[in-house]
Amino acid sequence: MKVPSFDDVMAARERLQGRIVRTPMLRSPVLDAALGATVLVKPEPLQRTGSFKLRGATNRIAQMTEAERKGGVVTYSSGNHGQACAAAGKAFGAPVIVVMPSDAPSIKVESTKRWGAEIIRYDREKDDRSAIAARLCAERGATLVPPFDDADVIAGQGTAALELIEDAKAAGLRLDALFVCTGGGGLLAGSALSVEGAGKGAAVIAVEPAGHDDHARSLAAGERVTNAPGGSLLCDALLAPTPGELTFTVNKGRVHGAAVVTDTDVLRAMRFAFDHLKLVVEPGGAVALAAALYGNVSLKDAVVGVIVSGGNVDPSVFARALAA
Repeated sequence: MKVPSFDDVMAARERLQGRIVRTPMLRSPVLDAALGATVLVKPEPLQRTGSFKLRGATNRIAQMTEAERKGGVVTYSSGNHGQACAAAGKAFGAPVIVVMPSDAPSIKVESTKRWGAEIIRYDREKDDRSAIAARLCAERGATLVPPFDDADVIAGQGTAALELIEDAKAAGLRLDALFVCTGGGGLLAGSALSVEGAGKGAAVIAVEPAGHDDHARSLAAGERVTNAPGGSLLCDALLAPTPGELTFTVNKGRVHGAAVVTDTDVLRAMRFAFDHLKLVVEPGGAVALAAALYGNVSLKDAVVGVIVSGGNVDPSVFARALAA
């Protein structure tokens, strides 16, 4: 099992140039005043597929051989990684199959189809998506591109934090803390590597929705633990049942803390982002902002980075946020 390093993130940055959007660093005086801090927002809803996932998928598929690309790509995803693989596969001429849960938001299903992917549905509660993907790879001679537990995917995701660190430095600022939306841990792992290599000691904070706090509990226990079945499905992008084996290897010892946010605070953060940052943010993409805004940790006078990780939200869910 290859464990990625900061050098891999740097290589990914070069590989991704011209293939992804280098999203800007956003500031808001209202956000700064709310936290009593200097807040730097990385808005990945502005990415071409609406989330950070395009970074990791592109970095992985870019390194496949022509023969591997011809055989195709298989992945499993609630939507954002599926869209990313579909977009990257289209760019490199690789057919893509995405194993998606039957309850995936329709906007993510339709967007994945528009990029040309074939979709296989499964029951989140009854079926093993990894087993389905493995069977499809064997049947079709395809390559698995997992959503987080892959060194090249992790390195690609880390470029978001690296860009934020670089933009902060260009503005004469240095991050004291970085809040990261966390599901399987790929964005968290890549961000931790970027902070270790370029962030000069910033505290990396994993943020998860209540009921799906496997990273918080795993980091506290020093070993991977699993979420109980059930719970809210609002943050559909962050429902991995346990930290990835590889991502946890990277994150253990590099992540400095964890925060858990409620659905209510997630919806409030989505409304805040719409009102003050002019961003449409999905629930899973808003948890880091929710923790910064409504968590119980004082951030006064700190320089705080927040990765807003995605914006692929169904209209009905966004309407709930606007009413929050």
